[in-house]
Amino acid sequence: MATDLQAKYTKLAQEYSKLRAQNQVLKKAVVDEQANSSSFKEQLKQREQSLRKVEQEMDSLSFRNQQLAKRVELLQEELANSEARGKKSKQKTGDSPSQHALQHPSVFDEDLQKKIEENERLHIQFFEADEQHRHREAQLREQLEVLERDAAQHQAVVDGLTQKYMETIEKLQNDKAKLEVKSQTLEREAKECRLRTEEWVCLHCAVSANSQQQLRKFQTELSSQLEHTTNIIKEKVPFNDTRHAHYNTLNVPPHNRRHQLKAQDVAGQALGFVQDLVAALLNFHTYTEQRVHIYPRDSAIEPISPLNQKFSQYLHENAGYVRPLEDGLQQLFESITEETITTLETTVKLKDFSDHFTSYTRFLQKILPYQLKSLEEECESPLCTSSLTSKNKELQDDMRKMTSVFEKLQNYISLLSLPSTKPEALPPSSFSAVFTQLAACLHGLQDAMKDVSKHYSQKATLEQDLPTVTQKLRTTNECILSSLGSLTNSTGKIATFFSNNLDFFTASAGYGPRGGLGLLNPLQAECMLQNKRRAAAYILRLRKPRPESVPYLEALSNRRVLTSSTESREGLTQQVQQNQEKIARLEQEKEHWLLEAQLSRIKLEKETQRIADLERQLSMALAGQPPSAAQSSPAAPRPGQEGAESVECDPKEPVPTTSLVGMLTTTQISEEAGDEQSREQLIKSHYMSRVADLTAQLQVADSKAVHFHAECRALAKRLALAEKSRETMTEEVKMANQNISRLQDELTTTKRSYEDQLSMMSDHLCSMNETLSKQREEIDTLKLGSKANSKKNKSR
Repeated sequence: MATDLQAKYTKLAQEYSKLRAQNQVLKKAVVDEQANSSSFKEQLKQREQSLRKVEQEMDSLSFRNQQLAKRVELLQEELANSEARGKKSKQKTGDSPSQHALQHPSVFDEDLQKKIEENERLHIQFFEADEQHRHREAQLREQLEVLERDAAQHQAVVDGLTQKYMETIEKLQNDKAKLEVKSQTLEREAKECRLRTEEWVCLHCAVSANSQQQLRKFQTELSSQLEHTTNIIKEKVPFNDTRHAHYNTLNVPPHNRRHQLKAQDVAGQALGFVQDLVAALLNFHTYTEQRVHIYPRDSAIEPISPLNQKFSQYLHENAGYVRPLEDGLQQLFESITEETITTLETTVKLKDFSDHFTSYTRFLQKILPYQLKSLEEECESPLCTSSLTSKNKELQDDMRKMTSVFEKLQNYISLLSLPSTKPEALPPSSFSAVFTQLAACLHGLQDAMKDVSKHYSQKATLEQDLPTVTQKLRTTNECILSSLGSLTNSTGKIATFFSNNLDFFTASAGYGPRGGLGLLNPLQAECMLQNKRRAAAYILRLRKPRPESVPYLEALSNRRVLTSSTESREGLTQQVQQNQEKIARLEQEKEHWLLEAQLSRIKLEKETQRIADLERQLSMALAGQPPSAAQSSPAAPRPGQEGAESVECDPKEPVPTTSLVGMLTTTQISEEAGDEQSREQLIKSHYMSRVADLTAQLQVADSKAVHFHAECRALAKRLALAEKSRETMTEEVKMANQNISRLQDELTTTKRSYEDQLSMMSDHLCSMNETLSKQREEIDTLKLGSKANSKKNKSR
């Protein structure tokens, strides 16, 4: 462990030194760029100074030009004045002054011509200087922009590199601190181990004398017991059936339960590793399919080649070949329980796993030519460089190697599945050789996956420098690299796990014939398990408690009570039926009498009305009024005639009355009107009241219907809103469930990683303990040898 740590530390120190050297080179480049930028800035300052001088000269020339223009104007004015004066003087004095006047303008003309020529020359110089200044200024500005752009790029590169190197330095410092802490802990453990070894040596020296005496005593006792047992076997045992394989198969075979528990534990660990391997293979094939659609041609822009289309179609079917591996090993793990016997002859489910692995190997053989051709197509791309071509060729070799390793694994797994179907095809003596070769093949698979991951990472870094690389390709490459990393880790764990448990796999099974003679028969295991289950069931049946018995007298009394209760129950059921019939008949009579009561109530109202009319007529007759007036007077208001009005009119004219349903015309009741007309009037008033009640009930029903309709519309709106909220809530619940499942997956992966780390640490501790025990044994043997030599020397 200490050597590994020193190797890691030296490797980290070498990387640190390389990074420091690269950092020095980059610092030198940055200093050179800064010097160049400062020189360019000085040149720019000089150009600006020259530009200012030219501008000053141009300002002075413009000022001088203005002065000359003013002077020319003055001279022209003076010339005009002089000409006017010359004309006047010519008129006055004649020819003598005219010569003087002609001489004077010629001087001015010459001076003016010189000034004009000088002004033109200055204008030409000024225009040329202005053009040169503008051209030079544009050149300097372009150079300044280019230099500023280069300086910004260099500064960004320098910042990125400094940040990267600072991160690497911090990482290396942290690793160095961790390694120092580990080295200190290892030194502490080594000191403790030395102290323990010294203590054990002292104890061994103290105990060695007593142990030798006890050893002699035990040897004498065992020799005497051996002689006694051999004499008994010779005298008492006529036939030893364990010496013959044919007869030994009839004996009850022994069964090691501890071996079975170990097999169950090993199968569970193998299932976890295979689950990680299956997940990594699924991700690798899926992301490879995604890359085929992106590079070298993007399927969203242009169609991909028919070869890549076929390759993508085959890759899309990877789940149908990869997932059965996990299912087959899951079934194998479920078949291994504490109650079963696990050997290569009895593990029938191993054949299913072997078939699934064979189908996956055929799938790899099927996609291998397409994968190689796809890499060749990438090499034929115009943007593919020579380094990328070499990496693609290396990847082709790695893919061939990986497929061949899977073929070897499939051969060994199919060999291990033969004893469960054809026991004579693979003898037990070849089991250990097959397991050893399988362990070596698993280590070869780990090496192949390491090569694939390394070459693919180099290829991804080269593709990032291409000008046409897209973000999709970068993310796909990162996903493929992560899947290859998980594949490397899972294959490494499987190889380490198989190597650590190779002794268990190659050791003799926990079940077999007595004395180790003869071949193992799977029927014996099945018979032993059946006998074991029968024995367990028999013991449970024996241990089942008897039910408590009832005394005879108590049973007789219970029988009497039971018979009496059954008779009373039948009588009660008959009484209940009779009572139900009576209740139904009484209900019918009740309805009949209710109708009779309603009719009698109506008759009573009619009679009371008629009596009231008669009493009124009698009182009017006693008062002396004519009966016609009494009859023409309006009758008392009857129930149901709401809003009816009585109108006094002629006895021979009809009496109009109004009610809730309309106008009704009734004839006046004459003095000779009998009971029939009064009965008709009563029936009419009764039906009018019923109609009024029904109209009121109809209005209430209409109002309730309107109210209920409004309520239904509101409820429909609320229902629609509730449906929308329910849909949103269901989507939120789906998202929450997806998040929960994702978190659970992350939790399971972290648990698995922690469990793997713990298992690796426990394996490491076990190996350390084994090495310590071996060292202690060697120390003890050396000390014993030294003591024996010292005693021999003393005796001599």
